[in-house]
Amino acid sequence: MKRKDFVKIIGTAAVLPGLNLGLASPYAVEKIKPKRLKPGDKIGLAAPGGFITEKELEESSENLKAFGFVPVPSTNILKRFGYLAGTDKQRADDLNELFSRKDIAGIVCARGGYGCARILPLLDYNIIRKNPKVFVGYSDVTALHYGIYLNTGLICFHGPVGISTFNPFSIQYFEDVLLHTSSKLELISEKEKDESSGIMTIRSGRAKGDLIGGNLSIVVSLLGTPYDINTNDKIIFLEDIKEEPYRIDRMLTQMIQAGKFDKAKGIALGVFHKCEAKEKDPEFPLSFTLHEVLVERLYDFGIPVLYGLSFGHITNKFTLPFGITAELDSANQTMTLLESAVL
Repeated sequence: MKRKDFVKIIGTAAVLPGLNLGLASPYAVEKIKPKRLKPGDKIGLAAPGGFITEKELEESSENLKAFGFVPVPSTNILKRFGYLAGTDKQRADDLNELFSRKDIAGIVCARGGYGCARILPLLDYNIIRKNPKVFVGYSDVTALHYGIYLNTGLICFHGPVGISTFNPFSIQYFEDVLLHTSSKLELISEKEKDESSGIMTIRSGRAKGDLIGGNLSIVVSLLGTPYDINTNDKIIFLEDIKEEPYRIDRMLTQMIQAGKFDKAKGIALGVFHKCEAKEKDPEFPLSFTLHEVLVERLYDFGIPVLYGLSFGHITNKFTLPFGITAELDSANQTMTLLESAVL
């Protein structure tokens, strides 16, 4: 290829929204904090992955109204295309529109569900960068956190979706993180009633670093793509649901072999809900529990590892800022946000 042709291609890529040639880097963009939310704000509701029903939309709207917000459903939120909430273009158009609207203060995903990663190349990252606002969701929404943070620097939020249970615990942290500008916030976990084990220290220690991560299955699915994030000097937070120990083992092994933990500062694990092995034929006894897998795979990295923090597919949910500096203290079983995530 001639040099002038290469320069022309690169120049074109720079102005095409959503075009990612694998050149993006978490160090190539400056962090952007969105403005804090306040009662009376209009909050966009979108379904960037799985489809929702009218009842679920009503439930999501009522949850936002309880905070004093004015819910604004996206144009295509009730569309359905197979197991998706409309076509890829419709779902991406909804997010692009909500980010572009000056009257919308934040965006809450009505639910997760498969499909979020499919729209990453269709998002207009220039619009998002120029119109930073609170963006909240978890599970498959992890893919959007990765894509948005990597391409814009915008701090996103791993937190409740519209149809989540907003109990007092989840409400407290949602408000503490998104409605206030405290420079330091200690996150204190609460044991889930339906979980067999509570918070557990896998390796003691204390570390500081920017928080990145989310749903383990989605994080692993982004390895080797243009949306993968460098984990050096980061605290990696992970959670999952309905994955047996051998599957957790397989995914952690993939991250290990990709070098994701080699230079990380710490590992913060949420509740891996319903991830214990199912009962098997007694002639073939189970060889590993979930806890045994986590210890065997993660202990030897020599960094703090803590399991059972209040995030994931559970009732009591932290709202975790994706990209904000935090301190993980696995000996005292706490994690503390060391800066405000909003302005």
